[in-house]
Order: sequence, then C-alpha cells, then structure tokens
Amino acid sequence: RLVNARSIDPDMLVIAADLAAHSRHPFSKAIAGFAVAGRQHKFDAVTEHPGFGIEATVAGSIWRLGRRGWAGWKARTGGEGKHGYGGTVLTKDGIIVATFDFEDALRADARAAIGQLNDAGVPVEMLSGDTAGACGEVAKMLGVDDFVPCLLPSGKVERIETLAKDGHKVLMVGDGLNDTPALGAAHVSIAPATAADIGRNAADFVFLRESLMAVPFALNVSRKAGSLIRQNIAIAIVYNAVAVPIAILGHVTPLIAAIAMSASSLLVIGNALRLQTSEPNSRDKDVRRDRLPDFKELAKSP
Repeated sequence: RLVNARSIDPDMLVIAADLAAHSRHPFSKAIAGFAVAGRQHKFDAVTEHPGFGIEATVAGSIWRLGRRGWAGWKARTGGEGKHGYGGTVLTKDGIIVATFDFEDALRADARAAIGQLNDAGVPVEMLSGDTAGACGEVAKMLGVDDFVPCLLPSGKVERIETLAKDGHKVLMVGDGLNDTPALGAAHVSIAPATAADIGRNAADFVFLRESLMAVPFALNVSRKAGSLIRQNIAIAIVYNAVAVPIAILGHVTPLIAAIAMSASSLLVIGNALRLQTSEPNSRDKDVRRDRLPDFKELAKSP
C-alpha cells in the first residue's frame, strides 16, 4: 500500500501510475491504482528491467520507476520512507522527482503457514530485494528469523545455489518477475495463480488462491506420499518373498495364485488411496501438483 501519495506531486504520481501499469510487481500495483482516466501518457517505449524497475521515453525524456541508484541519485525530493521502502523512486533524465513510501500487507494466513513450517522443522528464510529495514519489519510480522535483503534476481539464485551446495533441498515460493530465476534454480518451486506468467511457467506447481497454507499442505502431502511409497515397496517385497517360493514348489493352484496376485495389487492400491485423506488446513484445496519431495529448506520472497 502506498502511504505517502498525498505528499507526491499529482502530475508525477499520474506518470508513475501509468508506468506502473506495465508491471505486476506488488509496488507497481500499489502505484498503478492512482492512475487517472483520460490522463494516460503515451510512451514511445516501455521496458521492464527485472530487479531494477521500468523505463520509458516520453517526449524525448527518459523516465524510470524503480530502484534508487538504477533510476537515478540526484534528487529534487528524497530520503527513504518511514517504512523502509523509499528505495523506489520516479526519475526524469536521472533526476528523482518522486519517492514512494509503502506499507506492506501480508497475504492471508501467511503467518500461520510459516508457523506450520516451523512446527514441521522446516527452516524458513526470506529473500527480498527490499531494504534491510523493510525486510526486518516483514520478517518480524511473519515470525521469520532469517532474511537476506537488497537482493537482485541473480542474488536470490546465488543464495539458493549456496544452500544447495550445503546439502539442503530448497523450496522457493515467489510471485514476482524478479523471482523467476530463483524459481527455476530451486529444487522445487511454487507460485500463486496471481504471479506473472513467466513466474508461473518457471514454477513446478501453482496454488490457485491467495492463502499460503498451500505450502505446508504440499509439504505434508509429499511426506505422506513418500511414506506410502516405502510401505508399498515393503508390501511387494514381503508378498513376493513368501508367494513366489510357494508357487514354485507347487503348493498353490493357478487359480489361487491369480487371486493372491490380485489381492496384493488391491492392497497396494488401497494403501496408496490413504493419501486422499490429506486435507489442507484452510480453504485452499486447489493445488496443481507436479512433484513434491521432502523439503528441508524453504526460501520465501515477498
């Protein structure tokens, strides 16, 4: 949520809103809500630079909306916002003409989802491109002890690769364009249906609603599935170890052997069907599953 809209020059806010409409970043969405009908600007070209911001040309001037430093440093206005998100600025030819202060709103059930992951013994780490102050504020609200701020998309990938080299299995949850490389780098990745198209394509599976309870649910299902697979393998080994020698020695008729084989198959199928008893702890039951290993590390990007 943009909290300092009243202090921003209305003309600059309209330009920023028109630029932000070309991005699905949460901050862009917050700014785009201030667009004014009938006052849209005609941009000669618009380019989104993942991890940095949006660039466009208007009447020969280069406008940038995004990270301070990339967009520009010389300021007519400046300073970080009180919530630590003042790193987002609007610039014209390298001159900062507006600084944006955001207040982040957590997804529904986000804290509960993190709590369930912690209870399950899954270490949670938050990776973000925001400032240390902003990350610390959100991490405190979520109950996350470990976070890494000020990361570019490449930095998130490097962090995931470091965790992988240390022997961890990494699950990445992200919804932004900036998260796409990290989603592809993780062992398993999840994105919400509201994520950018490229992010959904990079993810291994997508949860269809806003709640993050789909994440601990997927973890729970994966662990139960692994347990059932091991049980079914054990059942098959025991059956064959007992039944095959008896059949070879001729102690059963072909009819009894066929019935026993069918019975063992039904036993394995029935055991596997126990997975259907798994239910999410929230209304988010719509999860598209592709592969669900036993996760030991989770990287979360707001």
